[in-house]
Amino acid sequence: MKVPRGFGHIQAWVFDLDNTLYPHHLNLWQQVDERIRDYIARFLGVTGEEAFRLQKDYYKRYGTTMRGLMTEHGMAPDDFLDFVHQIDHSPLEPNPALGAALEKLPGRKLVLTNGTRKHADSVMRRLDVHSHFEDVFDIVAAELEPKPSPQNYDRFLARHGVDPSKAAMFEDLARNLSIPHALGMTTVLVVPGGTREVFREEWELAGRDAMHVDHVTEDLVGFLEGIAANDPSPLQGEG
Repeated sequence: MKVPRGFGHIQAWVFDLDNTLYPHHLNLWQQVDERIRDYIARFLGVTGEEAFRLQKDYYKRYGTTMRGLMTEHGMAPDDFLDFVHQIDHSPLEPNPALGAALEKLPGRKLVLTNGTRKHADSVMRRLDVHSHFEDVFDIVAAELEPKPSPQNYDRFLARHGVDPSKAAMFEDLARNLSIPHALGMTTVLVVPGGTREVFREEWELAGRDAMHVDHVTEDLVGFLEGIAANDPSPLQGEG
């Protein structure tokens, strides 16, 4: 029987960015998704349909589409990263409840994302939660090795001096929690309900019951409030 790890010992709170700090239904990542497809079509000279197929294939096999394009086609990443993150961030609005919940968590707060720092900064400022985070570890800091690559987490932990046995990781993809859990982190899968199936493939939604997922929540703010109140038990195993 799986016994979820708790939060009483946590000193570092690590959050994924996209579809974790804000809900899927805002369609922000869908904009990035479409620009990735446009970039592939232009870069490889293929149809939109073929670009979509390659995009999803590389994302599944390499962790990010960018890594697949670099490996399979020798693409230089700078132009790609700049192009795909030129999106409209206006759907995001300040989330004072999230800010208040983050403020109450004891310890450090960090963002670990496969996106860029510029994109992360834009997101966090739109949400008005940037002041609560110590730093952002982005795909450039990861030397272009995306989650769920073990090297990504190793570089993150080393750069920020995080003890994984005293850290918690919040993610919207279960596969990105496997390595953190193996390293000793308490893991939380954030899966907003309702419309998520519209934007996610079946493999992306898998893993809610995996051994490396300690907790599942459809309400990040409520979950964090429960932790801050030192009473996370009603949230354990939710969903």
